This record gives sequence, C-alpha cells and structure tokens, in this order.
Amino acid sequence: MKLSAPVHHLKRQARLLSRKDKIPLHEALGRIAAREGFSSWSLLATKAAETAPASRLFARLAPGDLVLVGARPGHGKTLMSLELAVEAMKSGHHGVFFTLEYTHTDVLDRFRAIGADPARFNELFEFDSSDAISADYIVRALASAPSGTLVVIDYLQLLDQKRENPDLMAQVRTLKAFAGDRGLILVFISQIDRSYDPAKKPCPDISDVRLPNPLDLSLFNKTCFLNRGEIRFQAVG
Repeated sequence: MKLSAPVHHLKRQARLLSRKDKIPLHEALGRIAAREGFSSWSLLATKAAETAPASRLFARLAPGDLVLVGARPGHGKTLMSLELAVEAMKSGHHGVFFTLEYTHTDVLDRFRAIGADPARFNELFEFDSSDAISADYIVRALASAPSGTLVVIDYLQLLDQKRENPDLMAQVRTLKAFAGDRGLILVFISQIDRSYDPAKKPCPDISDVRLPNPLDLSLFNKTCFLNRGEIRFQAVG
C-alpha cells in the first residue's frame, strides 16, 4: 500500500493534529495511520521501513565514511539519520547520537515514529547531549567504539558554536581521520542556507550548506539531501 506522503511528513501531520485537537501524539498517529489504511501507526511505520530509502542508502555506506545529510527544517533530515542508525543496529552494529537539539525522550519518540522499538536496541544505542560536544569530545567518547559503529552528529554547525573549540575545518578533519582509523561511519546532519529556493531546484545540494565559517566540503565522501519527499544521494570519489 503506497503512502500518501513520506513517513516524516505524516509524523508532522500527526504532531499538528495533536496540537489542534489537544489529543496525545500516539492517538494522533493512530488517526493518521487509519487514514492511510493501517490499523496502527506501528504497522504503517513497519511497512514504510521495508522500502525505506535509508535501507538502500545504508547498503552503500562503509566504515570510514563521512556522510552529510542536509535539508531545511521539517523535511526529514533527523529521521533519515536516525533511520541509518537503526539500519546499522539491525545489522548488529552500534549507533550513537550526539545532539544539542533533542532530549533522549525526543529521540526515542522518533525511533517509534519510524517503526523501531527502542527496547530492541537498548544495548546498541548511546545518546549524548553534553554541552561539551566537539570533535575532541566525540573522539574521547568513542575511544572504545567498535568498527562499524554509526555515529550521528546533530548537527554539523554546532561544532562551530564555541570559540574555544578549534575551527570547523580542523574539527571535521580530526573526525575524518578518526573515523578512518577506527572504521566508524559518521553522519553529520546539516543546516541548509535560507537562500535555498525549492522553486529553482527540487533538492538542495552541497552549495546550499550553511557555513558561517570556511569548510572544505570535499571532506565528506557521501551526501544525502532532502526536500518535500525528494531524496538525492551522491557518493563523491
């Protein structure tokens, strides 16, 4: 059964419905699922996961990759990144999520939104929302992470927020070298510049990444950009 919109759009509709009708989010999700022809949101999310772009994208990732996932707010970049973490954990690898944007509860809710049972990955998933997040902090935190661990950094630009940290270019180079040495996959969620105009091109691209300070974007060997259900994946080099 084909969904009327991507899962992250349906989830957004449910959040809006929850606020509008003043009902719990799980009830709103159930209503959206029923509208799509499913008896529950979990069944809808499971069905969507079977053909999810994340599973195809994950199959093209390899230890040592630096992946840039970019979109304007509300277009699914966080869900896509978490779906990649779930795919890694389904394969028996670890998943780690560094963020200053979300709480642990927020992330667990998003797991459920994509049809993933958090309890299934309890031993494989780590969440870190320390105010000290930087390249050096991440390297220390992942010192014993096994090869194949998929790490989500939410988001690229947060590394550039504190003046006491090295510049963004130096931090990404540090993380690239570390990922290569340890066999990790690093997924950076990225903001997109407000100048991006969807009327001119259906998806943002590398030229639309918001960079307050210089960064050689060729350090990322794979990119994934999203907009209104459109997904553009590219392997560079």
